[in-house]
Amino acid sequence: MSGEETDRKSLIKLISGSAIIASMCCLPSVVLVLFGLASVSSAAALSNSLYWGENGYWWFRPLMLAVAAGFVIIGLVIHFRSKGICTLDQAKRERRKIINTSLLVIIISYLAYLLLNYVILTEIGILLDLPWEESRESYMFWK
Repeated sequence: MSGEETDRKSLIKLISGSAIIASMCCLPSVVLVLFGLASVSSAAALSNSLYWGENGYWWFRPLMLAVAAGFVIIGLVIHFRSKGICTLDQAKRERRKIINTSLLVIIISYLAYLLLNYVILTEIGILLDLPWEESRESYMFWK
């Protein structure tokens, strides 16, 4: 396996991991209903609590977004350190590579979060009879 392929795989893990962490407001509801561990109504209540901050869970969604951002930052630091960029002088010499890679990872992580949370999980939730039909209408602009 080449070094470039290993780098690509580590960045893909970083991007997908951050998208999953950021989607933790809706993912548990889908998983619980999918495996028959919760009823649709209790999963919908859990999703409302975690996403909208009902019942004192106002802190959960911002915390998961912050944890996902921290995951991306720490992952990028580990990625660049494994590439031999460990000092400020090395970082200054490789700043274009660092900036380009960081921007690419941040943008793709955000797009992966949007796709996972607002398209994939919404559609799976609707198929499982979760009351997320109005969420679908917000991103289906061609209706």
